[in-house]
Amino acid sequence: MTPMTRPLYFLTLVAPLLLVGCGWGGQSEVQQWMSETRQAMKPNAPPVPEPKQFAPQVYESRSLLDPFDSQKITIAVARQQQSRASASAIKPDLDRRREVLEGFSLDQIRMVGMLNQAGTNVALVETSGGTHMVRVGNYVGQNFGLVTRITESEVQLKEIVQDAAGEWIERPAKLELQEGPASAQQGRRR
Repeated sequence: MTPMTRPLYFLTLVAPLLLVGCGWGGQSEVQQWMSETRQAMKPNAPPVPEPKQFAPQVYESRSLLDPFDSQKITIAVARQQQSRASASAIKPDLDRRREVLEGFSLDQIRMVGMLNQAGTNVALVETSGGTHMVRVGNYVGQNFGLVTRITESEVQLKEIVQDAAGEWIERPAKLELQEGPASAQQGRRR
């Protein structure tokens, strides 16, 4: 053996003996402590309460419609389809010929005056392309705006637009009379 390997050889012989010696002495103390602790501990479990008495109830609604009945679901679906059919009756006429003022948004159209021709009110509206005469029944704006009424101060419209669900709905809009040449306000919506 070389002088360098002697301490390693000695350590490999002594280490297992030290480990064996440490393990045997403490077991009796641990066993004694465990038995004392078991005797001192007394379980404290509360008593289980008596179960509540169940009083059965008689089902008296047998003659009514069962909430999970397929007939009830069918009725609900039919009602929903009816309401959609009535709502879908509102839609723009995409086959008709478009009018000149439908090429402009309402923000680009100004009402500048009103005429009465043979007892019928006619609005004068101005766009970047010039001045136009508008009658009840004409279409104005890009949202299929049908002119429903013309007064001295405004042109009332009924626009047809799509809501968030994609259904067509009607919404009111108007063009108000713009007074004075300095006024550069655009048409307003209600």
